[in-house]
Amino acid sequence: MRRLPIALLALPFAFAQAAFAADEAGQEAFNNNCRTCHSWKQGDNRLGPSLHGIVGRKAGSLEGFGFSESLKKSGVTWDEGSLDKFITSPDGFIPNNNMKPFTGIADAGTRKQIIDFLKSNPN
Repeated sequence: MRRLPIALLALPFAFAQAAFAADEAGQEAFNNNCRTCHSWKQGDNRLGPSLHGIVGRKAGSLEGFGFSESLKKSGVTWDEGSLDKFITSPDGFIPNNNMKPFTGIADAGTRKQIIDFLKSNPN
């Protein structure tokens, strides 16, 4: 019987550890930039709506939250691209929304971490 090198046996654990670290970084980015107004827990609306299951949802459509007319009428369905544009510059992407005083996140890496974290919370 042929033996596998120990390094190959450790590979799945290394990938799991990397994924865990990415999840932690995403949650930290979310907490540092979004949690003041938003929760990622289902049904937990705050100053902003819950972002649980946001990927694939039509903008302004979450029941039980009072969205701006501009968000409701935007026709946007949230995906990686639209979330990135909105997080970059909410007013630049959908003018007259209620995300004040939040003006956006310039760092693409931070935006990606947040979006990946939100994607990990499907409906």
